[in-house]
Amino acid sequence: MARRVVSSIIALVLLCLVPGTSWGQPGAGDYELPPTVNVRARVLEILSTQPEPGGRDFITERQLVRVVITSGRFRGRTIEVEHFKSGHPVYDIEVSPGDRVVLLVELDGDELGTAFIESPQRDPYMMYLAAGLLAVLLAVGGVKGAKAALSLSVMVLVVVYVLLPLLLRGYSPIPLTTVVAAALSALALLVVSGPNRKTLTAITGTTGGVLIAGMLAMKAGAAARLTGLSAEEAQMLMFIPQGIQFDYRGLLFAGIIIGALGAVMDVGMSVASAMAEVKRVNPEVTPPALFRSGMNVGRDVMATMSNTLILAYTGSAIPLLLLFMAYDTPLIRIANLDLIATEVVRALAGSIGLILAIPITALAGAYLLSWKASERGGDRIRRIQAGRER
Repeated sequence: MARRVVSSIIALVLLCLVPGTSWGQPGAGDYELPPTVNVRARVLEILSTQPEPGGRDFITERQLVRVVITSGRFRGRTIEVEHFKSGHPVYDIEVSPGDRVVLLVELDGDELGTAFIESPQRDPYMMYLAAGLLAVLLAVGGVKGAKAALSLSVMVLVVVYVLLPLLLRGYSPIPLTTVVAAALSALALLVVSGPNRKTLTAITGTTGGVLIAGMLAMKAGAAARLTGLSAEEAQMLMFIPQGIQFDYRGLLFAGIIIGALGAVMDVGMSVASAMAEVKRVNPEVTPPALFRSGMNVGRDVMATMSNTLILAYTGSAIPLLLLFMAYDTPLIRIANLDLIATEVVRALAGSIGLILAIPITALAGAYLLSWKASERGGDRIRRIQAGRER
């Protein structure tokens, strides 16, 4: 039965992945894409550098760069590119011979038009890190590590090809993200630990903790009048060509649910694994004693994991915090900014959901791991005694 459940969940996820790329992209044919293409290239040489006195049109330097295209249908073509600098480190890209860059090329029919250096090539280094993560998972975790890598890959695919396209179609973010988060936790834990009561215990605790985090964030966000538009990317969604009227506050809470999922899943599986081990060593342990064991382990986990989300969000906000400190911004102003209030609600709601996942997991484990245990234990003892008498 458990294998059928696992097969059904995996089949459902794969079924969602296929249509996600087609019906998940709203209005794909409703507007004409600009005639541009991104290609990889390698810098061959800097042909000339011309300073612009006075910074006309905010351009302080023009370079003529020769590059060779290394990807796409124009691979192998050598072209000359005008590269502009403004003197602003955020926008300027320093290039030298041998550098690998990404070009934005305007197409003139089927031929190359004007090209610009858009960015350095960063994705190879991300791939190196991903390969390093996979190698460490396999070296340290063995089969378990391979399963963890598989579950991580599937989770990324579901988010990219199911959750995001459906959000882009205008589906309500909160119920959609709740269903996806529950499915992701179930799928990941089933892949890692297999279909058993320990896994079901962890799924129950994870789902409960994530739902609590989402509902708490929704209530607190509504009371604090969070707009969901504090991030620049959220504001840019107002002008996308599909013209979708997003529920921006719902998108904020959806992000909180997804952001808390990994940490809550970690807590749920840690508590469930400890309880399953206690049950294996002592099959006759009572449900109350098993619950206490789960809570004891959970408290130890909580002591470290409760800081995880808060430190993660704090680390991402260090430049902003330095800015506040540099300008001696009053605390009352900082605390009431939409951006800051959003991050505080995100961190605290996720941490509360993480902590409450511990008793939920312990309670579920006390019931699931002890279900019919006394009858099985009694039958086992009676069979052993009968064998000794014979």
